[in-house]
Amino acid sequence: MYSSSGDSNGYHQDNKQQFGMSQRDRVRRVRAKSRDGFGEEQKVTPCTEFDKAYFNSYAHVGIHEEMIKDHVRTNTYRDAIFHHQSLIEGKVVVDVGCGTGILSIFCAQAGAKRVYAVDASDIAVQANEVVKANNLSDKVIVLHGRVEDVEINEEVDVIISEWMGYMLLYESMLGSVITARDRWLKHGGLILPSNATLYMAPVTHPDRYRESIEFWRNVYGIDMSAMLPLAKQCAFEEPSVETISGENVLTWPHVVKHVDCYTITIDELESVTTTYKFRSMMRAPFHGFAFWFDVEFGGPAASLINPRVPVLPTVPSNNSPMDGSQRKKRTNPNEALVLSTAPEDPPTHWQQTLIYFYDPIDVEQDQLIEGSATLTQSKENRRFMNINLRYSSGGRSFVKESVMR
Repeated sequence: MYSSSGDSNGYHQDNKQQFGMSQRDRVRRVRAKSRDGFGEEQKVTPCTEFDKAYFNSYAHVGIHEEMIKDHVRTNTYRDAIFHHQSLIEGKVVVDVGCGTGILSIFCAQAGAKRVYAVDASDIAVQANEVVKANNLSDKVIVLHGRVEDVEINEEVDVIISEWMGYMLLYESMLGSVITARDRWLKHGGLILPSNATLYMAPVTHPDRYRESIEFWRNVYGIDMSAMLPLAKQCAFEEPSVETISGENVLTWPHVVKHVDCYTITIDELESVTTTYKFRSMMRAPFHGFAFWFDVEFGGPAASLINPRVPVLPTVPSNNSPMDGSQRKKRTNPNEALVLSTAPEDPPTHWQQTLIYFYDPIDVEQDQLIEGSATLTQSKENRRFMNINLRYSSGGRSFVKESVMR
């Protein structure tokens, strides 16, 4: 945590008079209110050595430079903030995982009364300096610590966070957004982004397979095919983050998981299972599956629903087969901004996540591909993801297991 000096978190000594309470009074140890408002103690996830290593990785400027230079990402967030300016102006905001503080500053520029910029990484030190350099210390309070541990002694109107990892759920940062929501968000408050959808589809990628595998069959005239088993293991054992195009995708995509940020619980993130059924749109070698996601920056309508009343799903159940014709429709652009990492959209730093098979399967046009996918938080390190793929096609069945770490 920062020291207790007057401007250490973006406040000056005279702010007590301006806001009616001092920083020390406003940010202190309090009991977290439950969603029902009964003031029950909130279960706090312990900070493990893996968590500390994760936070430490975000202290390096390079990862923040990569994210900020992702213009699709950064411009969409800025556009979303100003699109919802009427809900942010004069309100209290929490930025979960603020990094360098750029989203917090966008919110301050949009007229937020106060922004709590929270980050457990040491990048919070630089974020505080950035806030000072932009003369926003009277609006932006940088809190160096986990959302699970820092204390904010007031309800907030808005939560903003760039929590998405590769394959949407990798890194498990969404859990911190849920914690912030349950601790501080007012009923009827705004969460940006408001919802997210993870997709998957079969892909063909002969160039990738040729470069990584077929290369060994003839190396300067030497038969090095004995290297093939090891080459396949090294190239395809773990998920690969890379950019593909729409031409690589064999079918319409399938919805793996829809996330409503207003209602999802931490328990739902521990394991996600879906069953799928595809029909190939072409004759091609089937090399594996690609995963990507969309997030939408909709309004707070979902949070106005009584939290005690179950919300009917807006997409088919994760346990029911579906094909691409049932893909969740995007919200009308006039109603919500969309940040997409789909192969047909402009590339982002998330790219797409590919799970390759060790050997391709030749499929014919209209050939059925069916099976299931299970994504589970690793028991060793919840920020890792265990992936279990079961797939059948052409009368043969297979299982591919991998870990995203």
